[in-house]
Amino acid sequence: MDSIISKMKSSEDAIKSGVALAKMAEHAERYTNMCSLMRMVVDLKVAKEEDLDNEERNLLSVGYKNLVGAGRGSHRSVKMHMDSKASELSSGYLSLISTETIKTCLEVLEILEKQLIPLATKLSEKDSGDSQKTESCIFYLKMAGDYYRYLAELDKENGYDQKAKEFYLKGTDLAKDALQPTHHIRLGLALNLSVCYYEILDNRKEACRLAKDAFDEAIQKLDKLDEAQYKDATLIMQLLRDNLTLWTTSGNGDGEDEAVENMDE
Repeated sequence: MDSIISKMKSSEDAIKSGVALAKMAEHAERYTNMCSLMRMVVDLKVAKEEDLDNEERNLLSVGYKNLVGAGRGSHRSVKMHMDSKASELSSGYLSLISTETIKTCLEVLEILEKQLIPLATKLSEKDSGDSQKTESCIFYLKMAGDYYRYLAELDKENGYDQKAKEFYLKGTDLAKDALQPTHHIRLGLALNLSVCYYEILDNRKEACRLAKDAFDEAIQKLDKLDEAQYKDATLIMQLLRDNLTLWTTSGNGDGEDEAVENMDE
């Protein structure tokens, strides 16, 4: 893949070719290749001071979400089958999965914090009337919050929980001013922030408040949406409702059910 990307970078239509190949990699479920290609696209566009468009943004998100999602799932599975007398071998294997997943999270966070968020912020401030640029910035802030939350699941010692909260809240502040309560990014941000409060920060009261407020604000605006917007909004609203039901009926929270999060960025 490195040789393909190296050759592609020198062509005039490198960005277009990179996106096309990333979509092919997605269909083939080769997410490592997909992420490598999208990193190239990010590098080329940021060098031109151009933000990713919606398709490029979503390809980057899908690639890393699948890579990290597989790692998180593997970590949960291995941990679930380990007992208190787990062998050094099985503990080492769990540590290997954790290390690999953490590395991928840090990789995407470097892209977000050093390239995409600064550029999106700059473009948004330069043209404050362009809601699309602000939406892009909120998307990246939410994405950064997500990956710090994943890190906090695996590493309790490095303050990743507070970094997740920080990025989520930055995105939330922007979203309240720039996006309607029914916008799928604002709803997804509220959903994932509430999951962060519940599962990572252990503040269940705040988690329920955030989820309920987001649901209540959105439901008042549903009649103003077109069919596609209605479908996007109600899908996430159902997840908010599912979590509220789980959180308010789970008693002391010792059950094995996990909250659902917005996986479709």
